[in-house]
Amino acid sequence: MVKKLKKMKLKIAAKVIEDGIEETLSYTYFPREYWRRIRTNNPLERIMREIRRITRVVGAFPDGEPALMLVAARLRHIEGIIRVT
Repeated sequence: MVKKLKKMKLKIAAKVIEDGIEETLSYTYFPREYWRRIRTNNPLERIMREIRRITRVVGAFPDGEPALMLVAARLRHIEGIIRVT
C-alpha cells in the first residue's frame, strides 16, 4: 500500500500510513475473540451502538419524550461508569 501511494506521488499519505501502522494494528495483540469488540476505539461509535440497542429493545415509543428519557438515562449510566474507572 505504501509503495503504491509513493508511486502515485502521495508521499505524505504514505508517511502517515507508515507512522500509524503499529497503532492501527495494535488490536492484533489481543486474542482473536476480542477483535470484534475492540475494532474501534471511537467512544462515540460505541455510545451510538448502545443507544440503538436499547431503543430496539423497547420498540416503538408513543412520542419523543420517553425515547429521550431512556437515552438520557443510559448516557448518565455510561458517564457514571467512566467516572469510576
